[in-house]
Order: sequence, then structure tokens, then C-alpha cells
Amino acid sequence: MIVLSGTIGAGKTSLTKMLAKHLDSQAFYESVDDNPILPLFYQNPKKYGFLLQIYFLNKRLEQIKRAQVDAKNILDRSIFEDALLFQLTADLNRATQTEVDIYQSLVNNMMAEIPGSATSKDPDLLIHVRVSFDTMLARIKKRGRSFEQVEANPGLYDYYKELNSRYDDWFAAYDRSPKIQIDGDHFDFVENEESGAKVLDMIDAKLAQTGVLSF
Repeated sequence: MIVLSGTIGAGKTSLTKMLAKHLDSQAFYESVDDNPILPLFYQNPKKYGFLLQIYFLNKRLEQIKRAQVDAKNILDRSIFEDALLFQLTADLNRATQTEVDIYQSLVNNMMAEIPGSATSKDPDLLIHVRVSFDTMLARIKKRGRSFEQVEANPGLYDYYKELNSRYDDWFAAYDRSPKIQIDGDHFDFVENEESGAKVLDMIDAKLAQTGVLSF
């Protein structure tokens, strides 16, 4: 099981599609366009922040169970980075620290291994797509989801900037599986086919190195 991570607009969905085709596997995508809570959160984050995290947690656990059925399946968002987003929400006084602590405890309990079980919920590889703040804003604008646009909600500018800045520390601390970081500015796999091929080669090499897959 392979999972993608990265800030909003990093290109996770695009890379997930490429990997699924490349590895002849199934892709599982984050619930965004059909998420009834997300637009409400952008309108009133303090009211709907905790509910949104529980919604995502439920969806991600469901996808993990489905992805474990067959080899090589790919999820376009890691369950482990949700705490990063929720902590930022609390730091901006849009949620309480108590809510964050309860949520983190819930994730830890749900992801803990059951003694004697041969099945792990952890991924075999985490791929982090790192992009600059400018690239992040450009991608958000290009995909055009109305509730994500800075023009409609200027307060999102500072939120996006702070979120993007926290991902380096999050990736450095991540230790649940082998991991690889892709420079999404240098390798523009979203727009450039040659860059896409190079990124796939890098991921193939990492999968072979870790023994997850052989090529």
C-alpha cells in the first residue's frame, strides 16, 4: 500500500493517477467534491473543524481497509497528516486543543496494531510531494474550487502559507514507514511528461530499495 502526502494543491491526485496506471493498481481518492462538511468548514471552521476531521478519519480508515485487499494500491492522502492540518486549525483559534488531543488519541488507537494480527494498517511507502507556496497558490487557483479561493476568502492566504511551511517538519518526523520526498517544483509532473517519467523512476527505485516491489 502506497500513500501520498503533501499540502493542498501539491499534485497528489495527479501523481496517484500516474502511479495507478504505472503499477496497474487501484487508486483511492480523498473525499473532497462529495464531502458535505468541507464547504461548511470553510464558511465556519470553528464550528465544523472537529466534525470535518472525524469525517475524514472515517473515510480514510474505510479506504485503508479496501486498499489492503490487493497489492500495490495507492491512497492520495495519508491519514497521518490530518493531525497537522487540525493542529493548525487549533493554533488559529478555529478549534480547541482539547479537540485536537482527542482526535490524535483516536487516530493512535485506531491505527495501533492488534497483537497477533499479520495485517498492518501502515503504508509500505509514503510519498511526500513538496511544493513552494507560490506553486501551491497557483495550483489551487487553477483547479478552481470556489471555497478554496483566496480571492473569495482573503484569510485563507495566511492559512495556506502557514500550512505549507509546516510540512517539512512533519515529513522529517514521520516514521511509520519508508518514505520519499518529491520536489514538485523541480519535477512538474502535473504539466511535464518528462518530469513525470523521472518521478516514476525515482519511486520505482525506492520501492525496489525497500523491497516492497521488484522491477
